[in-house]
Amino acid sequence: MNFHQLHIFYTVSEKGSFSAAAQALHMTQPAVTMQVQALEDYFGTKLFNRSTKKIVLSDAGRTLLPFALRSIELMRETDQGMAAYTHMLEGRLLLGSSLTIGEYVLPRLLAPFGKAYPNISVMLKIMNTTQIMEEINKHQLTFGLIEAEVTHPDMVIEPVMEDELKLIVPGDHELADRDEVSLEEALRFPFVLREQGSGTRRVMEEQLLAKGMDLGELQVVMELGSTGAVKSAVEAGLGLTMLSPSTVRHEVALGLLKIVNVSGVSFKRQFYAIHDKSTLLPIHAVTFLNFLRKHAED
Repeated sequence: MNFHQLHIFYTVSEKGSFSAAAQALHMTQPAVTMQVQALEDYFGTKLFNRSTKKIVLSDAGRTLLPFALRSIELMRETDQGMAAYTHMLEGRLLLGSSLTIGEYVLPRLLAPFGKAYPNISVMLKIMNTTQIMEEINKHQLTFGLIEAEVTHPDMVIEPVMEDELKLIVPGDHELADRDEVSLEEALRFPFVLREQGSGTRRVMEEQLLAKGMDLGELQVVMELGSTGAVKSAVEAGLGLTMLSPSTVRHEVALGLLKIVNVSGVSFKRQFYAIHDKSTLLPIHAVTFLNFLRKHAED
């Protein structure tokens, strides 16, 4: 018996078939079957009851499953602990990311990561959360980074970075000279927002609801499908908005936009890493996530 066999056994159980497990593990189906049979030979009992339509865990398999899961979790913890010492890693990361993270957060972190780990290459695809989950499920991405917590029975979702939305005003707005304003003051002005359902819009609305505000009273003069469009509209004086400071660094440096704090309310949110539950992340992927956790706030 070895860890590899336990991992294969767990994946077959999670996926519900040898063929799906083989796809997830990048193995052939006969190889998966052979390893499960070797594990059954070791214990001297069947771990799955097989039929023409499906496979289900036997009593012995149900007993073994939590031990297999514990071994996988221990291996993940081991990789986490050792990632800081693996400076000669090589590999290719296929990473999916939502818009704000991919366009505004990751670029400033990829350069120092590349210097620290020059033999790890990153291929980044920007897409929405649904698309990221679909590609992870098809094993076309190593993992994804998303802006809102989701639930999926086959996925591991864990916080990796923290972000906070701030009030963004035009550089020549009457609030631009203020370091802080009240929520009531800010809401006297019209707003330009991302579309309904976006992670940024959701965080803002959740916090306003928590403050007892009727969202119908919010003066939304424009809804736009990209952060860039929202910034351009605010620069043009069409309204205020709520965005991550990481998205407006350039415009603030040029004096086109100003970041203003809103007293008495925090628009904090987490960014999450998401990956297939039954597949162990390669050590270079664990190293990348640890790097993000350590350097995101620098």
